[in-house]
This record gives sequence, C-alpha cells and structure tokens, in this order.
Amino acid sequence: MPSFYNTYDPKLLDNVKHVHLIGCGGSGMYPLIQILHTRGLTLSGSDVEETKITQSERAMGMTVTLGHNAANIEGADLVVYSAAIHDDNPELAAARAHGIPAVERSVLLGYVSRMYPQTVGVSGTHGKTTTTGMITTMLELAGRDPAAVIGGKLPLIDGYGKAGSGQTAVIESCEYHETFLHLTPYIGVILNIDNDHLEYYHTMGKLKLAFQKFALLSRTVVFNMDDHNTVDVVNSIDRPVLSFGIEEEARFRAVNIQEYRPGFYEFDVNELDDHFAHLRLGVPGYHNIYNALAMCCCVRPLGLSPADAERAAENFKGTGRRFEVKGETPSGAVVVDDYAHHPAELAATMATAHKMGYDRIIAVHQPFTYSRTKALMDDFAKVLKTADICVLLPIMGSREVDDGSVHTEDLAAKIPGSVVVDGLESAANWVRENAKKGDLVVCMSCGDLYKAADMMVR
Repeated sequence: MPSFYNTYDPKLLDNVKHVHLIGCGGSGMYPLIQILHTRGLTLSGSDVEETKITQSERAMGMTVTLGHNAANIEGADLVVYSAAIHDDNPELAAARAHGIPAVERSVLLGYVSRMYPQTVGVSGTHGKTTTTGMITTMLELAGRDPAAVIGGKLPLIDGYGKAGSGQTAVIESCEYHETFLHLTPYIGVILNIDNDHLEYYHTMGKLKLAFQKFALLSRTVVFNMDDHNTVDVVNSIDRPVLSFGIEEEARFRAVNIQEYRPGFYEFDVNELDDHFAHLRLGVPGYHNIYNALAMCCCVRPLGLSPADAERAAENFKGTGRRFEVKGETPSGAVVVDDYAHHPAELAATMATAHKMGYDRIIAVHQPFTYSRTKALMDDFAKVLKTADICVLLPIMGSREVDDGSVHTEDLAAKIPGSVVVDGLESAANWVRENAKKGDLVVCMSCGDLYKAADMMVR
C-alpha cells in the first residue's frame, strides 16, 4: 500500500496559476473545479464527450477540449487527473515528461479540504453520500453557505457540490485505495466499516487500519457506537469523540422511534440523558436514522443548533441514485434507482422497499466487480432472494479484468426463479413487459444501471 504521508508536498499549490484537469466532465471533478474557479485560478480541462458538466464549465469561462492531446496542457502549472485516467494518457504523459506536477483528483481534494477552517469528512462503507447530503443541507438551510463535494446530486444545490463562501466544507471521504487519507478533517465521521474493497486491502485488519489512520488525521471523530468494527477502530485512537447509536448508550441516541408513514421514521434524539431534538426524516429507510444521528453529532462542533438538525432532517429529500424515484413504467409500476452495490446496502434498500406496501418487489441488480461478486456471492444471494422476482445483468468489471472465474449465472443459480438478461436494454425491456401496476422495481448498482432505469420509464 502507498504511503501518502511520504509523498505530501505542502508547497504543491504555491505559485500555481493555471490548473489543467484531465477527465474534467466527471461528477467528482466538478465541485473541485468550482472551488478552484472561486480562487481565481485559470482552468482548462479535457474529456471524451460533451456533458452538462462540461457545458457548465465552459459557461464559467473554463477552456474545455474534447479528446486528449498533449498540446492541451500548454501553460499549465499543475495537472490533475481523475481515477479513470491511465498512465498512457497523452496529457498525463506529457506533463510528466515536462516536469509539470501531476496529481490524482483525491490528492487535490486533500489540499482543497485545507482551504476551509472547518472540513467535515464523511467516511464509512455505507451511507456516505446521504450523510454528506444531510450535513450540507443543514449548513445550507442555516445560511452558512458551505462548500461541498458529494457522491450524488443534491437537489437543494442542484449539483454534486459547490464552492461556498463560508468556513465549512463537507466532503464525502472514500476509503477506496486509501484516498481518504489525503484529508485532514476538522470533523471525521465514521458511519460503519464493512467487508468491502478487500481486493485492495485483502484483510479486515488492514481495512480497519486505514480507518484508524483517517481517525487520527481528524481533529474530532464522530462514530457509530452500534457498529463493532468502528468501535474497534475508535478504541485505539486518542482523539476527542462524539458517538451515536440506537442500541447502545451513545452520546447521541435515537429513542421513541416510530413510522409516521410506511418506510418513513420520526424519533427523539437524546444527548446523554437530555432531549436534544425531534427528527422527522424526509427520506425513507430505517438505516437513515443512523445517518441523521451522525448529522446531529456535528451540530455543536459547527456552531449550529438542534433546530438546524430538525429542519435539515425534514427538508432533506435524498440525493441522486439513493432510492431515487425515476417514474412509472407504461403499465404503472414504480421504478426506483439506488446506488446499493454491497450486500449490506442491498439489504437496507430492500428492507425499505418491503416497508412501502407494494404488491411485488422486483429487484434488478447489476453486480459490480468480479472480486466482490465472487467473495460475497452467498450474501448477495441471501438478500436478492427476498425480492419477489430478481433480474440480473452481466457483472460490470470496471477496473478489474475478467479471469473467467465468476459469472452472473453463478449468482442466479443461488436465487430461485431469477432472470438473467444480457444488458441494459434487455433489462429495461423485461421490466416494461413484465412489471405491472402495484409493483416496485428497485434497480441496484453503482455502475450504469441507472440508464436502464431511465429506459424503463420512457
């Protein structure tokens, strides 16, 4: 594993006037570009296709080129590239050949995080995007104008993030390849730690060690006392902590939990033995109680009030691809798109779906990465069997090479009555032909299954 501590250059941004960003059309790049733009830097970028994001970048005065060419980096003092860019990219190769500093997006994110006195880094295997969105909503509605970098589109700010003029930045902090170790948060949130990304970490011990490092990089740590792996990590650090939970005697605890309508919860929050707030969640799912409690832990360190948390909980309606209702099929079935891609996430999404009173739940799942599918196949099968019908797409390998050792059909064999289709269009056609009024179609994947969800409701 790389050591980011040994590669940190505190002077990286000194005297930088022109930044070139390779892969500038990605949702992860755009909030960084917005922040750099407000700092008065000259920006240029490149990507392979025109998108709404590249159009927005052009509108702010940024030079955007379609296609990658070594000439695009001319005049740049710093080159930033997305995780999807390979070493043989002509712009990246040219930067290195000419001695121009070149860093991956997550490295720049670390430097950007230190531009704000109060950075909230939200980490965890599950719930990062939702919690980041909740905390951003709380600050935004309180008039604090935060910066934000979010993994999903937040309707309130109409984007994946914003520059903000305030003192606070809220950043989704991903553990993939230890990229969150570039951050030095004012508040480091650990929602949970589960067996994910083990193709990189190999063992739970090494995964927990990465979270321990993240905690040590934080000034104050907010953590889930009901999650045993998280407790193991926090017990080994010497940082001020704020705990939340339902089952355990955490500092911030949800009590008197009840459904005010199917799948939607309200509850009291106690801080120690005193009433702190009453939250009525605007998003469905029992798991979102934990995400809201994490938000409550941030109230006092950020100089906010319990009323700010109450307002945020009620007004936060979710982020893109988090139980996002896309519409209805021609026959009247409701289609939901969700980013769930780990068995624990699928279980939370399915639990929410089952609470909502539909006649049938049709789960449409696109497995993501061969290693995860192979390692957690029984767990995936256990969750997907809870659907009335399960539709499975080919495994999306993403960054992995298919060695032929695992196939979607292997997963299907463990799910009685499941249907295997050959791609996005086939999945959409199957749903349009077979789903009916009273059905809830839940599309679950962190890949491009959302495209099929869009096709289902056209």
